[in-house]
Amino acid sequence: MSTSQQADPLIGRLVDGRYRVRARIARGGMATVYVATDLRLERRIALKVMHGHLSDDSVFQSRFIQEARAAARLADPHVVNVFDQGQDGDMAYLVMEYLPGITLRELMREQRRLTVAQTVSIMDAVLSGLAAAHRAGIVHRDVKPENVLLAEDGRIKIGDFGLARATTANTASGAQLLGTIAYLAPELVTRGTADARSDIYALGIMLYEMLVGEQPYKGEQPMQIAFQHATDSVPRPSIKNPAVPEALDELVLWSTEKAPDDRPTDAREMLERLREIERELGITPHVARPAPIGIAPSDVSDSAELTKVLPATMTAPMAAADDTDNATRLRRKGKRRAAKGGWLLALVIVLAALAAGAGWWFGSGPGSLVAVPDVANRTFDEAQALLAEHSLLAQQEGRNSLEVDVGLAIDSDPRPGERVDKDTTVTVFISLGPAEVAVEALSGRSESDARAILQSHTIEAGDSEQFFTDAPDGEVVGLVIHPRAGGDDVACTDGCTVHEGDTATLSVSLGPLPDVVGESEGKARSTLEGLQLTVADPSPTEASETIDEGRVIRVTGRDDGAWLRPGDTVTLVVSTGPPLFAVPDLRGMTLGAAKKAVADAGFTLEYDDRWSTFPDSFTRVESQNPKAGDMKRKGTEISVRIGASL
Repeated sequence: MSTSQQADPLIGRLVDGRYRVRARIARGGMATVYVATDLRLERRIALKVMHGHLSDDSVFQSRFIQEARAAARLADPHVVNVFDQGQDGDMAYLVMEYLPGITLRELMREQRRLTVAQTVSIMDAVLSGLAAAHRAGIVHRDVKPENVLLAEDGRIKIGDFGLARATTANTASGAQLLGTIAYLAPELVTRGTADARSDIYALGIMLYEMLVGEQPYKGEQPMQIAFQHATDSVPRPSIKNPAVPEALDELVLWSTEKAPDDRPTDAREMLERLREIERELGITPHVARPAPIGIAPSDVSDSAELTKVLPATMTAPMAAADDTDNATRLRRKGKRRAAKGGWLLALVIVLAALAAGAGWWFGSGPGSLVAVPDVANRTFDEAQALLAEHSLLAQQEGRNSLEVDVGLAIDSDPRPGERVDKDTTVTVFISLGPAEVAVEALSGRSESDARAILQSHTIEAGDSEQFFTDAPDGEVVGLVIHPRAGGDDVACTDGCTVHEGDTATLSVSLGPLPDVVGESEGKARSTLEGLQLTVADPSPTEASETIDEGRVIRVTGRDDGAWLRPGDTVTLVVSTGPPLFAVPDLRGMTLGAAKKAVADAGFTLEYDDRWSTFPDSFTRVESQNPKAGDMKRKGTEISVRIGASL
């Protein structure tokens, strides 16, 4: 248990004769949350205790009790249950279900950006919980990742209804705008009013942050961020993360519209759209989703949905039987005879037209046209000469190409084989080589994200190099671009401008090297060899004032100080214990001289203190223990016997 935990007076206390406080798990501006045991029902619970300095504030007490009432009215698997609320002396508390796990903020801090599947699963659960709240007429007013709990067993719940209030009481003064500024709806900034659509705006900001890995608005002061909420529009997440589907882009834009009337009316409407997107993307959220009461199982109630996917040929009516009567058959025979006569007349007309048109064809018709020759992979001069042979003119235009070498023709306009008039100008597209691309800084991104970004620039990343660094495991710490055209490699960790078709090598962190300082040499050696590092043998030794004999003082790596990688050799420097120093010879010295000699040598002196009352010149050291010349640690006590100097 940490020092701060031990210092907390509530740890171990029995609250209201029922709840035994075990440990502190969170602390906020309004209350502290502990894990406790309900002795009556023998179960773990979360105990939320209002800070003592707020206990005399009736407004805060009212808000605290309001949270219990608001959450207790909600019976939904995605809302944190509130079991009890009470007062123990001057301490107000709530009793809630205990959910071991992490918050969404902690997950995003660890992963930075979530996958589409993770994002959809979490949003599905949060929207389900908020839909229950909105249905009950409750506005949460503080939707943010810190209030989304991800339990170890996979449950996802929204909690902390401390700012919640009924939708009819939706006016708040500036001093009451306690919701986190990063998720504050524009109407709260400009008018101080909030309803269910304000929660929707906060959800849209949270959805953007999960998909992109950062909030859409940034600023050094809260008012700067608030001003952006009131005046700017949230950008599409796909601008920062090209992997975001368009449907989720649109959901973010819809939920963060400036005007509340342009957003979903409540969480239920947004949830319905999200589930349409889930079906479009083929994602099945792994969240608890109980079947509504009175709804039949999907295998017998979704016939309409099944019909939507039936092939058209399965739903088309069968062809009608041929019940043609005699009159119809007679009409058909008459038509066939008339057609035969028309055929003979048409043949005569065609032969006459051919004879008359032959002269036109070769004089001014298609016979006078020329076919454009194929100029691909020729220089412009070669292409120009070839076109001239076909009575065509040439003009040059540059175009980027990965496949065709610089200076050679890629294609032409009109295309090869097309027939054109003589003296037509043909545009010859000459290769300028691969296009330049600006690669953003990839440091801190996951390896998969970095590879996707490089692929979007037509840059292929080979096998990554792995190093032990202070960065988290799997995070990109370096990028080198190898130009396709040759030449020096380009360091691109912090961004660079290169060309399509170049190749890349990513440096990826394996996480920090384990700290083996203070461990035995054998254990440290085993730990490092388990990470595929070679440990030099034998290990050099040094004296140490702080590290015991046989324990590791430090680990040294590569001489150039570069990051270590699997296969590198490291050296363990092992302690021989504290250094030893010679005991000075004090015999014959006065007490004052002996004190100084002992202090200068780093030892301490033990003697009969009564001799301090005598003049120093009257004292003389007669014997000492340890003896002069003995090797001892600094700080060792040297005992002397003092006599009178005669």
